[in-house]
Amino acid sequence: MMIALGLSIGFRAGVWNIGAEGQYIIGAISGGAVGLYFYDVQGAWIMPLMALAAILGGMFYAGIAAFLRTKYQVNEILVTLMLTYVAILFLSAMVFGPLRNPDGFNFPESRIFHDSATLPNIWQGTRLHIGLIVALLFAGIAWFMTNKHMFGLQIKISGSAPRAAKFAGFSENKTICTLLISGGVAGLAGLFEASGPIGQLVPHLPSGYGFTAIIVAFLARLHPIGIIFSALLIALTYMGGENAQITLQLPNAITSIFQGMLLFYFLACNILIEYKVSFSLNRNK
Repeated sequence: MMIALGLSIGFRAGVWNIGAEGQYIIGAISGGAVGLYFYDVQGAWIMPLMALAAILGGMFYAGIAAFLRTKYQVNEILVTLMLTYVAILFLSAMVFGPLRNPDGFNFPESRIFHDSATLPNIWQGTRLHIGLIVALLFAGIAWFMTNKHMFGLQIKISGSAPRAAKFAGFSENKTICTLLISGGVAGLAGLFEASGPIGQLVPHLPSGYGFTAIIVAFLARLHPIGIIFSALLIALTYMGGENAQITLQLPNAITSIFQGMLLFYFLACNILIEYKVSFSLNRNK
């Protein structure tokens, strides 16, 4: 939900951040490293500090593509996508190296975060933590920014009519800054995953949420409130896929297949909504 909200802002502006998965990973590493640095320290200030580090890490990683786009006109789609694989390898290097648990019998994982570095649950007996409340608050902020603020008007015009935005005096560089917004939000989401259900940094932290968020955003037609419901729908496919894997012995890839089919049929329906199929007879001899 959080990653899709950040991506939707950039997509409205015509800025295609396809590498939110990499920013998600870098945010988890940045925030997790802060929590591990203060491993023996307890305090309510540790989690906000971790969140700040995760946001800055995600923004920095997205800022690489933003810089290359504004300075050298490099396509942000390719840069953000390829940087995702760099982030995955960087995570492996960290959990095999500096962030590896010294008491973990050489397994590639960090220490388990202590209480001050983990998110509190809001529903006992489940894995539902306070990150959901943050995501809902961010949905409200994103709705206000895109519908009630001058910034929202700027990104809408920049995405639908770039020449009109240029004549209106809207700066393209400010529009590219939506990459920083989506990167920061993705980084925070990565920290919430690491300090929530997982509780540590592990090589399998990349779970495809950055790519799935693209489906979530387009299912909601980039509307912040609609993203809440589309995220719940996609979450249902994840849970259903896990149950199908356990009870029906189906492969885990069934979830990705269903999500891909869902996006494919959605795009097909969108084409049929925008265009009408008509047949005409050629009367020319």
